[in-house]
Amino acid sequence: MIISSVTTFILLGFSEYPHLQVPLFLMFLAIYTVTLVGNWCIIVVIRINPKLQAPIYFFLGHLSFLDFCYSNVFTPKLLENLLVEDRTISFKGCMAQFFFGCTFVITEMFMLAVMAYDRFVAVCNPLLYTVAMSRKLCALLVAGTYLWGGLCSLTLTYSLLELSYCGPNIINHFGCEYSAILSLACSDPTFTQMACLVISTFSEACSLLVILASYVFIVVTIIRMPSAGGLRKAFSTCASHLTAITIFHGIILLLYCVPNSNSSWLLVKVATVCFTVVIPMLNPLIYSLRNKDVKETVRSVINARLHSHS
Repeated sequence: MIISSVTTFILLGFSEYPHLQVPLFLMFLAIYTVTLVGNWCIIVVIRINPKLQAPIYFFLGHLSFLDFCYSNVFTPKLLENLLVEDRTISFKGCMAQFFFGCTFVITEMFMLAVMAYDRFVAVCNPLLYTVAMSRKLCALLVAGTYLWGGLCSLTLTYSLLELSYCGPNIINHFGCEYSAILSLACSDPTFTQMACLVISTFSEACSLLVILASYVFIVVTIIRMPSAGGLRKAFSTCASHLTAITIFHGIILLLYCVPNSNSSWLLVKVATVCFTVVIPMLNPLIYSLRNKDVKETVRSVINARLHSHS
């Protein structure tokens, strides 16, 4: 590992808009609170309701866990930097933030692909669903997503640690995002850029391929369904997942397409805010609002609490 002279980084965040610091803080705090409460509720609801023991809820529980963890990687530091003048983060803290953020993003990317495969089995082979999606297979699929996310993130973090940083130490971002860290390196970043290109392209392509293949088979099966009721049920089982996938991959592809120039940093920051702050809040809302069993469980828990206090 190359020893760097830089020991701390300064996160500029949204400091160029001083009049927006308090409104942004209040908005992000509200979103952060909804995110933590929403995802925690989904996890608890899935654990306490015996109706919610199907594989899709097992994956949904892990998706909520990933969103819960991911929102805690960037948002607390973002909130802190909106209030204080000292916007520094240690070199080790920055690398740790990047490592965990990258791990949760790649893991969630493949968790959504696993959920697409689950929907494919549920719609195309409903009679064999419980046999095909056995508890052992579900556990292996989830373990595989976490393992792949961790390995990819470890590789990318190691490639960043191999670079030397000799100043300036100002990161034009609210968090330790890959391109923002790389722009501060004063040694040759070719290997790091190549590692990122290979890992990100491979991961994005594989996850999208699984999702597209699953939904092609789902659409073909739905078209062949004779009854309108079956068609409506099949569509409703996929609508929430399709919404989550569209938002998640849409913002990833937007970040890929943004040119790396000073004029585009604001767009990068806004897109990253959507990714790190907004998406973790949206997933529990998307799934819970469209799911009758989840809504019923939440309602019964709230009613039970209200009766116990009255």
